Amino acid sequence: MTDKAKKLRGRRVVIISNRLPVSIFKENGKIQINPSAGGLATGLASYHQENEGLWIGWPGYNPTTDKEKNILKNRLLNEFNCYPVYLSNIEIKKYYNGFSNNTLWPLFHYFTTRCSYDHSEWEYYQSVNSKFCKALLETVKPDDIIWVHDYQLMLLPEMIRKEIPEATIGFFLHIPFPSMEVFRYLPWRNEILNGVLGADLIGFHTYDYSRHFLSCILRILGKEQNYGQIVAGDRVVKVDTFPMGIDAARFIAGVASEEVNAENDNLMKTMKENKIILSVDRLDFTKGIPERLQAFELFLENHPDWHGKVTYIMLCVPSRDKIQQYRMLKKEVDELVGKINGRFGTPGWSPILYMYRSVPFTTLIGLYSSADLALVTPVRDGMNLVSKEYLACQGQHKNGVLVLSETAGSAAELGEAIIVNPNNVNSMAEAIYQGLTMPEEDKKAALKLMQKRIKRYNVFRWADDFVEQLVNTKENQEKNQQRLLAGRLKQRLFTDYQQANRRLLLLDYDGTLVSFKKKPEQAKPDQELIESLKNLAGDPKNRVVVISGRDRGSLSEWLAGIEVDLVAEHGIWIKERDYPDWESTQKGNPEDWKSNIYPVFEVFAERTPGAFIEEKSFSLVWHYRKSEPELGSLRAKELMDAIRVFLNSTGLQVLLGNKVVEVKPVDINKGKASVHWLEKEEWDFILGMGDDWTDEDIFAVLPEQAWSIKVGFTAFTKAHYYVESQKAARSLLKSLAGISG
Repeated sequence: MTDKAKKLRGRRVVIISNRLPVSIFKENGKIQINPSAGGLATGLASYHQENEGLWIGWPGYNPTTDKEKNILKNRLLNEFNCYPVYLSNIEIKKYYNGFSNNTLWPLFHYFTTRCSYDHSEWEYYQSVNSKFCKALLETVKPDDIIWVHDYQLMLLPEMIRKEIPEATIGFFLHIPFPSMEVFRYLPWRNEILNGVLGADLIGFHTYDYSRHFLSCILRILGKEQNYGQIVAGDRVVKVDTFPMGIDAARFIAGVASEEVNAENDNLMKTMKENKIILSVDRLDFTKGIPERLQAFELFLENHPDWHGKVTYIMLCVPSRDKIQQYRMLKKEVDELVGKINGRFGTPGWSPILYMYRSVPFTTLIGLYSSADLALVTPVRDGMNLVSKEYLACQGQHKNGVLVLSETAGSAAELGEAIIVNPNNVNSMAEAIYQGLTMPEEDKKAALKLMQKRIKRYNVFRWADDFVEQLVNTKENQEKNQQRLLAGRLKQRLFTDYQQANRRLLLLDYDGTLVSFKKKPEQAKPDQELIESLKNLAGDPKNRVVVISGRDRGSLSEWLAGIEVDLVAEHGIWIKERDYPDWESTQKGNPEDWKSNIYPVFEVFAERTPGAFIEEKSFSLVWHYRKSEPELGSLRAKELMDAIRVFLNSTGLQVLLGNKVVEVKPVDINKGKASVHWLEKEEWDFILGMGDDWTDEDIFAVLPEQAWSIKVGFTAFTKAHYYVESQKAARSLLKSLAGISG
């Protein structure tokens, strides 16, 4: 355990998931509660017990009376540190069997034709998420760390955030997150994404899932990311990858127990000298069970010498059997098993031993440790802990071989396994033969490497890593909150402004004074802005400078009649309020270099729908605000690489701005333009405000006591303070104008 994680011992971790890690049933009129096996419970139960936190979820059992509800609630709290959320039959049908497992589950696993988009199920999904939020509010403590799990509760983080704005919230998705092309099928995609963004830290099993999520955030919500960080209001949300581990020590200890040894002995007597192939799955269409059976059938066809020498033990745990698609899948699997056993079986040998039930933990470990080969071949799986559990149980009795699907999340960690395409029946059949005939030394070597990995990065390390990063993310947010220009800090600015006699205001235009437009020519100032600027510029104590990347003509036209100083093209042109003419800070003929750069811009504009070129007097700008976000961003980076070839020893630079790529002289920036006014007087109040990285040059040259203000939050800025949005920037200027007016 890390030092940081140890420090968190004083804070309670509240886990919230669809199901509690218990099984509840009545026996002789009394309620029996046992720890669950499988699913999320297997991975997190050990961590929950060790940390003595709280687990909120549906107990999988509906008491018939209020008295029984209270008795069960008290037992769950006192014996298991669990808090139940009771769901009605209609809620289970609509929220769980419906939206969660008829919409999100197949969609996120790329089975788009199996999805239903029922509005009433969506409404129940919202209401049940709200019910979980209410349960948390009944139990939460001020310093709790809240950890929401999985696809059934994707709206919950935002709901909690609205109720407890200062809460520390993590969200982890245990299934794949699909590509943008698949996720966009979901009618409620915006709501799901915004729901998850209520968390401070969002975790996935693999980098691919994180990448898909960030792509959807960009293309659907229009939010860009910087090294996995997304600005959501006044918070920076972190997205990262955490491959989930298992409680390896528990499995290893189990293999050595007397009970498991007895299970092994019985199994060996039954199997005699036969090699054992094992698969352990919930019965689900994502697990690739029919394809796996077809592969085993093909193996028997291709290798008749193995008849009578190998037995495939197929353990299928019943799952969602009230859903029609799952009943149809069971029928298909039953028929395939019957067909293969009927075709190849003999009076003394059945190729497949099919077990459709849950088994005790000791039986499961016995199967894992006895199997010569494990088939873990899901068509799509978030992580798949079965692969890791099997490896943890190997090495004491046998050195087994893992055949693993390339589409399981664990394949990224377990590269020494035999990796297969789960849709390629021929390659899976060959992988079975390869695994059964692999030399002992090769098996040992592969097993040793994979076991070392799963022992080191176990479930405790995984959970500690997540919680540690969640706390770090929250601490960074709190530091950033101290820079938000609001409340007392904002009042202090107003006081400083009122008391000053010589004020300098350096203001960016696009993204600060006006919002961004699809077409540059549409960004004209509205009447409210004109009035604010007139009031500010009309105050004899003020000098107002608008510093923009815009061309001279636009600024002269739009701000005509207002007594402000103007800077165009990032500092190439300067126009002081007392002079009618623009003054250039540059010499030479820009056409000499434009003729080389413009054709390159044209090629990239033609390859990027929505992109266009703007030519200024001393610069060229390639705009991609109207382009598809990911394509535009990709082309912008490619264009910058292509342009740099032309810029050696030219005195030019290429800059990536807000949806623009600009080439201009290297010695020109907004900071140098600002110095022109900073050196004019001994100012007793200086304010600089801008929204993108070109404004960082302004912030860099301001004196320490100046009010440097970033428009829109970012973790990376030289500004001392920030306002939440362009709208907030306008509101601030209007307030200052009111003081002046």
